Amino acid sequence: MPADGHPYLFLALFAGAAVVFCLSLLGLARLWAMLVSPAKPGPTKNAPYECSLASQGDAWVQFRSAYYLYAIIFLVFDVETVFLLPFAVAFTHLSVGAFVAMMVFLLLLVEGLVWAWRKGALAWH
Repeated sequence: MPADGHPYLFLALFAGAAVVFCLSLLGLARLWAMLVSPAKPGPTKNAPYECSLASQGDAWVQFRSAYYLYAIIFLVFDVETVFLLPFAVAFTHLSVGAFVAMMVFLLLLVEGLVWAWRKGALAWH
């Protein structure tokens, strides 16, 4: 325990300084926005600007869930490569336990790929 107070006093002061710093920057940004660019609403400013057309009907668009499934599967196997790169770089310097852990990781990923394949998640309909 430090002689000058509680052991977590530094962390509390640091957290408080971080909050004050963030809030002061947000306040300065708000003040700058109010002084430099005051709101001037009008028919021209509030007019639609995308394709110069006013929106019509409902904005909801239905997407097929297969798109999301492909994206999730891609992310899973993309993250796999991120975890495999350090293993491949340090392969000759790793212990047997590290090798077994990486093989278990690969086995789980292959199991997930086989599951997705059998489920029909990879078939484009």
